[in-house]
Amino acid sequence: MTGLTRWVLRHKLIVTAFWLAVAVAGAASTAAATHRMANSFSLPGAGVQTNAKIVAIYRNGGGQSPLIPVVTVPAGADMKAPLAAARAARVLNAARVSPAVRLVDYQTTGDPVFRTTDGRSEYALAFTPPDGSNGDALAGAMTAAMRAAAPAGWRVGLTGTGLLMTAQQQKKGTGVLAATTLGASGALVVLLFVFASLLAILPLIIAAVSVLATFLLVLGLTAVTSVSQIVTFLIALIGLGVALDYSLLVVTRWREERARLAGGQAGRRRPTRADNYAAIEAAMAHAGRSVVFSGLTVAVGLLALVVLPVGFLRSTGFAGMFVPLMSVAVAVTLLPVILATAGPRLDWPRIRKEGSASRPWTAWATMVYRHKWVSALAGAAALAVLIIPAASMHVGFSDSASTAAPGPARAAYGTLAQGGVPGGVLSPMEVLVRGDTSAATAVATQASRVPGVAAAFAPGIHQQGTALVTVIPDAAAGSPAGLASVAQVRTALHNDTQVIGVGGEGPALADFNHAVYGNFPLMLALIGLATFLLLARAFRSVLLAAKAVLFNLASLGAAYGVMSYVWQDGHGSRFWGVSATGDITMWVPLMVFAFLFGLSMDYEVFILTRAREAYDQSGSNQAAVVTAIGRTGRLVTSAALILLLTFVSMSTSGQVDVAVLATGLGAGIFIDATIVRCLMVPALVALFGQYNWWLPARLARVLRVAPSPLLSP
Repeated sequence: MTGLTRWVLRHKLIVTAFWLAVAVAGAASTAAATHRMANSFSLPGAGVQTNAKIVAIYRNGGGQSPLIPVVTVPAGADMKAPLAAARAARVLNAARVSPAVRLVDYQTTGDPVFRTTDGRSEYALAFTPPDGSNGDALAGAMTAAMRAAAPAGWRVGLTGTGLLMTAQQQKKGTGVLAATTLGASGALVVLLFVFASLLAILPLIIAAVSVLATFLLVLGLTAVTSVSQIVTFLIALIGLGVALDYSLLVVTRWREERARLAGGQAGRRRPTRADNYAAIEAAMAHAGRSVVFSGLTVAVGLLALVVLPVGFLRSTGFAGMFVPLMSVAVAVTLLPVILATAGPRLDWPRIRKEGSASRPWTAWATMVYRHKWVSALAGAAALAVLIIPAASMHVGFSDSASTAAPGPARAAYGTLAQGGVPGGVLSPMEVLVRGDTSAATAVATQASRVPGVAAAFAPGIHQQGTALVTVIPDAAAGSPAGLASVAQVRTALHNDTQVIGVGGEGPALADFNHAVYGNFPLMLALIGLATFLLLARAFRSVLLAAKAVLFNLASLGAAYGVMSYVWQDGHGSRFWGVSATGDITMWVPLMVFAFLFGLSMDYEVFILTRAREAYDQSGSNQAAVVTAIGRTGRLVTSAALILLLTFVSMSTSGQVDVAVLATGLGAGIFIDATIVRCLMVPALVALFGQYNWWLPARLARVLRVAPSPLLSP
């Protein structure tokens, strides 16, 4: 690190020009990168293959959930009356505004599931071509055609998963730019408190360059693979928080080293240019090294996404890896240059000094050390309470009906729900069968006997030697009950030679769930091992690295618990104008794991690298704990507060899934910075004594660091 720092300081103009050019190019590419990001999901599995076959043969349906036209007669009328039934059929048939639309309704099946229990409403399933917008292009035409065909006093509506999700995305929110501005404003307030000088603007400069550079890299990635729009929030907000954290660590250590070279907090002499360069080298040798390890740890955590056989998650993992790596690159090259050229002038009026450790945090560390058993047990109890709700977390696909904003789509769905229509109508399964209608009828009879299935029928649709069976489950596809219905239908039809495959949204989601979480324990073990080796090298300790991994898992469990309690169970979700979601969208826990596993490790690295340094200098376990917390307590708290503010900003975007993600990340960071790093870490270091610093010679040779033998007390 010292060699890199000296090279950077000798070539300040080259480094500045390079990052200036990258920032300008990044600013110019941001709009293009965002525009080229995709809002679709490529899912693996047999369900997707069956959906592709259905679309190839019938030109509609497959994995795209149908639009659902709804017609309601005036009060006092009944759909069972012959005249009303004929008129309802005419209104619903008007929804077939294109030959490409396939309509399944009461007229084609005779199944009473298409009518509400009060007899006033009737609906149809309108399977549309896979145009990428779930039939939105046809929605207006369908509504207009039904209104024109409806008698006076009749009410028509149109709903469906796509329309409900569109209504969800149209909830009022701040948007990416406003959310980023809000996060940056909050971060500036925290930085002004930490530095009490013009240095507060320096981390924002580093963050801006890092974010713009990351957008430039992602633009190149979009030319190779599809990148999810979620990456926009990750770059803008998580990139902002990570870069600010790294800058905060380096600048704080630089001020400390300058104060030391000047003769203590009082500053008995004015630091010279040589002192400034020496302070930069010392800061980068210690804090810069911590930044590198932190960034690598975050990047390793994102390997959880890269190794998955899901296209959009893999691309998100690659794009997400750019965030910490680019922040590290800017922090270890451009930041020393700015500190060397403008740092001393920006460090004005210097109301806050770094010549000595924080007295409150030193007192706190001393108290925790003295009462280590009480502190450890209190921290463990708090974590247990937070983790408990995670045991009931359901991973599925958030109910679009409950999260949608009030409007025509939600009103039409409300009519069906109040009329006793099963929730699975939003995501019916389609079974592709060899043969004609008679073969399809036999399969439909078999499927109708499966528990969790409300209705199954063969609507007489057949082409190219195949026929379709429509299956309406009791529960929506993304719910645990809906996914269970998919598994039961597949099992029941598995040995039927006439069945080509089971398609629809539910089977595709079930395959996604299996692909993502089927090997999750193995993936978690591999990521944990890689992180352990990185940290064992950083801390030169087996026990500290193992505790860091375990504490990260505890923070992750607590974050899952908070998400379940707030969103799934609805104890706080109404703050965002959303009722209980009933489950957590299946990609969110994975994304929280990938980012939080690395982000929360930042504070572990900040604290324990300083503790290792203090222990090597003093040989005292207590001195190591007190010095580390005294020097990094305010830093960790401020860094966590900055990240927390960025996640609060992220939650105001107007997209429910992004708000759930932000809640998980924010809760994990807060819990990690308070309960774990400021309570349990010092308490357990105090409890384990000399064992904290042990690194056997054999492992040290593998890690290419000096061994740390176990010393006698």
